[in-house]
Amino acid sequence: MSEIKRNGHGAMDMTQGSPTRLIVLFSLPLLAGNVLQQLYNMVDSVVVGNYVGSSALTAVGAGFSIMFLISSLFLGFSMGATIMIAQYVGAGDQGAVGRTVDTIYSALLVIIVPLTLLGVLASGPLLTLIRVPQEAYEQARTYCMVVLGGIIGTLGYNMNSGIMRGLGDSRTPLIFLFIACVINIVLDLVFVLVFDMGVEGPAIATVLAQGISGIICLWYMYRKFPVLHASREEWRPEFSYMGKLCYIGIPMGLQYSVTAIGTLVLQAAVNGLGAAVVAGVTAGQKINAFIQCPLEALGQTMAPYAGQNMGAEKYDRIGKGLKSAVGMGFAVSVLCFVLAIFFGKQLTMLFVDASETTIISYSYQFLLYCTGGYCLLTLVNTVRFTIQGMGFSVFAILSGIMEMIARILAATVVVQMIGFAGTCLAHPMAWLFA
Repeated sequence: MSEIKRNGHGAMDMTQGSPTRLIVLFSLPLLAGNVLQQLYNMVDSVVVGNYVGSSALTAVGAGFSIMFLISSLFLGFSMGATIMIAQYVGAGDQGAVGRTVDTIYSALLVIIVPLTLLGVLASGPLLTLIRVPQEAYEQARTYCMVVLGGIIGTLGYNMNSGIMRGLGDSRTPLIFLFIACVINIVLDLVFVLVFDMGVEGPAIATVLAQGISGIICLWYMYRKFPVLHASREEWRPEFSYMGKLCYIGIPMGLQYSVTAIGTLVLQAAVNGLGAAVVAGVTAGQKINAFIQCPLEALGQTMAPYAGQNMGAEKYDRIGKGLKSAVGMGFAVSVLCFVLAIFFGKQLTMLFVDASETTIISYSYQFLLYCTGGYCLLTLVNTVRFTIQGMGFSVFAILSGIMEMIARILAATVVVQMIGFAGTCLAHPMAWLFA
């Protein structure tokens, strides 16, 4: 078996060798990272739900949804950075890699203050819009204000991880995510159990964990990648690079935004179906998020893979890699559906007591509908990220818009017509439209 080639940065060169093997090796750390991210996202909920109360748990869930909506535009810039750097790495243009990174950090410094203010000021009205229960509103608002007030930590970590993935390194971001996860767990327990804090404790823990991990990540990048070193004079945005970053990043950010909007509209519809349905869907969504991690990793891999080969003008490798990823995704989809059929109810009992048969039934139905549509999700993830990696992000945003339309239709029409089954159909409908 031939050795994996490394580029000038010591990271994976995806322009040479077996596309299938490269995609598998690059996606494995992403898969581990996605699983870890889901555990990371659950820590606040587990600690708050067990030691603060059910209304605080509702507050954390609502707060996370708002945070994703507010930060989604810059998450698109992070993915745009991954693609731009991958293309320049594939083309062997070291100078362009460095100038792109300088421009990205300059843009972050410019946008962070207005983005922080927007998040803090808009959190209250958004919580009202999605009909957060009154008893959880103030706690949700507190959680949002703390997390969004320190959003620079989250954005900084995601940006640094995107840069390293663009350079061909998917393993190191996993290490820093693990560090953030450990810090978050420790601080959650300290703030809640030792200092007896409410939802603000996990919120502060999240901000500190992401910030510390982001700073360590930046320090590592500065030592590991000399191409990223910049003088003070170079720390300024270059309009040609900024223009390309906006061309790729803004549509991707809007894609994340419209997905978040569709999810919020659907959540508002679920909130109107009763406590048992909300609990069942919540448990089903948590399980679904774990099970679909391999499909998410395949999609995330295709952006730098396509970007590097686009930069190297090896267009035939892009098509070969896409076919391999789709084939692997279909196989995983079938396995996930079988897993849901035989173990869906048992998995739900990780979140609720076995006596809650109604909630378990709702969660099981929701999970079967979702996993039954995973072949569609495979196509959405692999094709969309491949198109984005090639630089056609404006075209790719159409799928995000179609996802939003499908979820809004499910929430406003299908749920009204057939009730809970409409909620179950929302995700497969969104993937079909996309």
